[in-house]
Amino acid sequence: MKRALSGTMAVKECCMGNQPKNEIVFSSENIEIVVQNAPNAERFSKTDLLERTSGFNLLFLLSPDIHLKAHNCAEAFLFNKNQYILYYSPQKSKAEIWTDSDEQLKYLHIQLQYQYISNLINPKSNREGEEILKNMIHNHFIFLQETTPPTMTVEMHIIVKEILSYSKKGVMQKLFIEAKIIKLLILIFEQFNEENRMEATSKTPEMIKRFIDENYHRNIKAEEIGKLIGINQNLIRKEFKAEYHTTIAHYISELRMLKARKLITDKDIMIKEIAIECGYEYLQNFTRAFKKKFGISPEHLRNNK
Repeated sequence: MKRALSGTMAVKECCMGNQPKNEIVFSSENIEIVVQNAPNAERFSKTDLLERTSGFNLLFLLSPDIHLKAHNCAEAFLFNKNQYILYYSPQKSKAEIWTDSDEQLKYLHIQLQYQYISNLINPKSNREGEEILKNMIHNHFIFLQETTPPTMTVEMHIIVKEILSYSKKGVMQKLFIEAKIIKLLILIFEQFNEENRMEATSKTPEMIKRFIDENYHRNIKAEEIGKLIGINQNLIRKEFKAEYHTTIAHYISELRMLKARKLITDKDIMIKEIAIECGYEYLQNFTRAFKKKFGISPEHLRNNK
């Protein structure tokens, strides 16, 4: 399997079902990122993964019951949702990937050239870099050394979402993608260190808080956070409240009100615009929440500033 799952991969349609919808999110000399997101009607389709010579693959499985079978390997592997693998091989090969789940086939595939990783780690300059590259080449970070494949952390989910939603092109996109890939590699290396893994687990509430801090202006709920992270929504609520002694809903409301009070002082911004900026679709809901928090309406606060 270590030899079969090799190199960096370009996606090609297999002969079964309708053609899956593969989108190249980013492509450069050293990096290619492909997202697979097939409609439900195509969930039985198979995709051939054509692997280039001498490279690394980082594959995030974003839907349940995904099967992976290398052409020169008799065994097929089954992945759960939100698992991932990092692997390398020096030779060209093929693998098939498909799902028989009711959910659509979805994964993110990051392909990295060997020389890019070697330049990044610079193994000739230090023992640590040499050891990391050796472990990557021998697939010591692959899931086969574990009972089950590793599961994506909260921060990995956030980075994957940022990669998929980034809209700028050119040099800015290149710098952004490379920075996110470096962060993903750091997280993977840390996850395979038992001490760092335990530390990361203790930081889960902090990761949840950071996601809320960045998205409180949207209509987010514990259900969405739980689905994104792959953790039960009740556990999300429990861990957050245990750490910060408040509910997720109350924390979001507090962030919105603090933002609103700050914007009220700018009389060039309409109150309706402030409501939208703070995540309220309807002005009356914003006014009601503001008055409940501060005891006066937004208009009254503005007129008495």
